[in-house]
Amino acid sequence: MGHLLVVESWVGAMSGLLPRAIHEAGHEFTFLTRDLHHYLRATSGAAPHPLLSARNIVTTETNDAAELPAAVERLHEVFAFDGVLSACDYYLPATARIAARLGLPAPAPEAVEAACRKDLTRLRLADAGVPGPRFALCADRARARAAAREIGYPVVVKPVDLCAGMLVRVVHDEVELARAQRAITDLTVNARGQRRAPVVLIEEYLTGPEVSVETVTRAGHTHVVGVTDKSLGAEPTFVETGHMFPAALDPDGMRAAADTAVRAVEALGLDHVVAHTEIRLTPGGPRTIEVNPRPAGNRITELIRHVTGVDLVVACVDVALGRRPDLTVRETGVGSAAIGLLLPDERDLSADGTGTLAGIDGADAVRGEPGVVELTLAEPGRAVRAATSNNEYLGHVLTASRGAGARESAERMLGRLRPRYAAVSAVSG
Repeated sequence: MGHLLVVESWVGAMSGLLPRAIHEAGHEFTFLTRDLHHYLRATSGAAPHPLLSARNIVTTETNDAAELPAAVERLHEVFAFDGVLSACDYYLPATARIAARLGLPAPAPEAVEAACRKDLTRLRLADAGVPGPRFALCADRARARAAAREIGYPVVVKPVDLCAGMLVRVVHDEVELARAQRAITDLTVNARGQRRAPVVLIEEYLTGPEVSVETVTRAGHTHVVGVTDKSLGAEPTFVETGHMFPAALDPDGMRAAADTAVRAVEALGLDHVVAHTEIRLTPGGPRTIEVNPRPAGNRITELIRHVTGVDLVVACVDVALGRRPDLTVRETGVGSAAIGLLLPDERDLSADGTGTLAGIDGADAVRGEPGVVELTLAEPGRAVRAATSNNEYLGHVLTASRGAGARESAERMLGRLRPRYAAVSAVSG
């Protein structure tokens, strides 16, 4: 039995999947956080938060990059950790530094840092000749205007150090560019209170379907588990609305996406890691969007598990413990699995794009449909705002099919769910 240190977590799917994987594999974990209430506030219903199943819960300042490794070293003297991992992108570099200090299995800290910073990723991949969009790093508005003119509108504007598609948008002229850049530079800290870099990334706008490649790298070898395709909402943002595994690609498309992802992982120097690499399949060939040095979110790992029997969250635990993960594909009777992600319709919200969820109609009928594996919905009373990132979901439906029809089923079920919002009181003048 291994004892893992988990340093922070997202409050979404992985906050439940990771504790489950640790326990089912016969291990235990200590949870390290700066604010336990951050997770307790996200708990719905009467069930305790999965992270509370930790053997120990320790509160310390996880944002202090200079002091955190030493603090964990003192804990290690008491608890004797066998591995360190995180389920939150903002703490992946710190986790790698901790593991290196303790002499535990982990990717190189500088490789994780490069993967978690979009500007460093772009520079590393360009140096290695891994195909991606044309790009420019811009520290001021004059440079951004010049870069956008040189690359050619429309362009994509991104922060270099945020997650879940936050503040990523396509812009078509200098007015939109200035507005997007101001939104990025005005946000001085991320959702975990960490100071942000003021750099803005301007990228070529790419067309074509988007997929992700799920890989496991260990001892210098990258194993491709599979390719997942992605549905995106309406521009100007790039909010994910669904995924299906396996991707609906021909063998050549699968191979091209997988080969590009492997090159990207290797160019960043990542090892001892489960990675989720996003690829745009453009008319000119695959282009790398980003490399995430952790398992995929939005329950993509569950889609893969239903189809192949491979549990990438368990694989992440194994890799963190220095063990060889079981990546054997098994016959599950499922040919495809898909998730549809429920978003608020901006037209139903108030003029300022906000509202309060009163309920979601259609849930009982959807829950009883054949092929529906999961249906999870937000509780009434939740504050809702128009979706501009992957942080505004009202729930999801996960479907499985013996053939290739899981996406169609998920989208059909999603269309039967109808969020209702509390009435907005009218104020007469």
